[in-house]
Amino acid sequence: MEPLTWTGSIAFLNPLLMIALAALIISIVTWIVASVFLAEQQIVVNSDGSVSSSGGIRGLINLALQYSFLACVGLALAYLVLGVLMGTGAGIIGAISQQFLPVWVALIIMFAMSIAFKRRLGLYGKLYDSPIGMIGFGLVMFWVFTGIFGALDLIVTHDPLVQLSGMKNKVPGTPIPNPEEGQFAWYLLGGDNLARDVFSRMVSGAWIVVQIAPLATMFAFMVGITLGLPAGYYGGRLDTFLSFLANLILAFPVILLFYLLVTPEIVATGVPNYMAAVLFIFPILFIGVLLNSRYYTRPNFRTPLLIGVLGVAIWLYLSLISTGGYIINTESYRIWGLPTYLDLFDIPGGILVVFVSVVFVNSPTVFRIVRGLALDIKTRDYVAAAQTRGEGPWYIMLWEILPNARGPLIVDFCLRIGYTTILLGTLGFFGLGLPPESPDWGSTINEGRKLLSIYLHPALPPAFALLSLVLGLNLLADGLREESLKD
Repeated sequence: MEPLTWTGSIAFLNPLLMIALAALIISIVTWIVASVFLAEQQIVVNSDGSVSSSGGIRGLINLALQYSFLACVGLALAYLVLGVLMGTGAGIIGAISQQFLPVWVALIIMFAMSIAFKRRLGLYGKLYDSPIGMIGFGLVMFWVFTGIFGALDLIVTHDPLVQLSGMKNKVPGTPIPNPEEGQFAWYLLGGDNLARDVFSRMVSGAWIVVQIAPLATMFAFMVGITLGLPAGYYGGRLDTFLSFLANLILAFPVILLFYLLVTPEIVATGVPNYMAAVLFIFPILFIGVLLNSRYYTRPNFRTPLLIGVLGVAIWLYLSLISTGGYIINTESYRIWGLPTYLDLFDIPGGILVVFVSVVFVNSPTVFRIVRGLALDIKTRDYVAAAQTRGEGPWYIMLWEILPNARGPLIVDFCLRIGYTTILLGTLGFFGLGLPPESPDWGSTINEGRKLLSIYLHPALPPAFALLSLVLGLNLLADGLREESLKD
């Protein structure tokens, strides 16, 4: 079986792409130079009262930049469409494009429905008025769908943990010797130093990030909001005490704190499990106080609602912190948790430790942001009006202050997912937390960098995946900030 080239039978597009990229680079450089040395466009008022601008050289440069960019985008779409239609006939790019077909379909459906109903979708709908926000959201959702479909075995071509004889450090597009019936016949992005498929490991690594980063960030926000709102609203000794604790945690270098929390000696003592039991109870407190403050005047509705919601929340909480029927399970002692027949799921020890570490490190920063917003917003007139109506403190904090702080918090949430993704990659790179054979991007980059001077292909795909996801989150945050300022 012949090895795959990068573009296969669609190689005729390569010269066109090179020309378009060269034109784009020249246009960007010319635009930068023109912005420094050429004057701004002049506005001309016509005799009929209309306004026009004299384009001149800068107008031509902007036009060239626009058309060269559109040409690059069009050619990229041509590679993608032809790749999906032709598969391996279009080389490695075609085979990868075809493997990602479920992701493309999901993205098209999501964008089409969102654009059609964007006026009914609030801030999310306004995001589609921002090109930067749309690009960022597209990058983020690409990796979210990749993680989901990869976990369902709809994208991966091989088991990310299986080693195939003769495929050690093989270059992208290398065929598998004597493939079995139904087995994918190539390593699309080559093999690593243990003869595992780099493409499948990259896709599987996306699922680890999708599981941990958003959920850990959400839990950190629950902790930060639950403590930050009363600290900013009440002030006084409560504020001083909580701020001292937050500053105490923030005084530690982040990497050192992570290292201390995920080392085997600390894990063996059960400290991460104790931390999980404490930190994971904050979402229950948040939900309970939120619902009680909203429906306090309707006890007949509030009481059954709280019983049902908190009952499910406590069940999920116990399932989250219990493993094999125990909350703490060390060599010295055990603390009973949820019976195994009621335990909905077990989180692997490595993932739980990393999850707890991320929540613990991010919570103080979120606390300080929420506290600062509460200090500012509590002086507004609508807060004074709510106090005059006789509303309780928690109602004011959760239903008056928090909604009006949503803009900065949503933006910080997106940025913090990016920070968490980088932290996960850093932990994996140093071999901390997750098991050594884990396909997470940090571990894969670390394994690939050992032979980076000889083989580039094992380290570059997960590195570009990490870069594109964090870039998408940053662009999404910029788009949300831009649209939230328009409210």
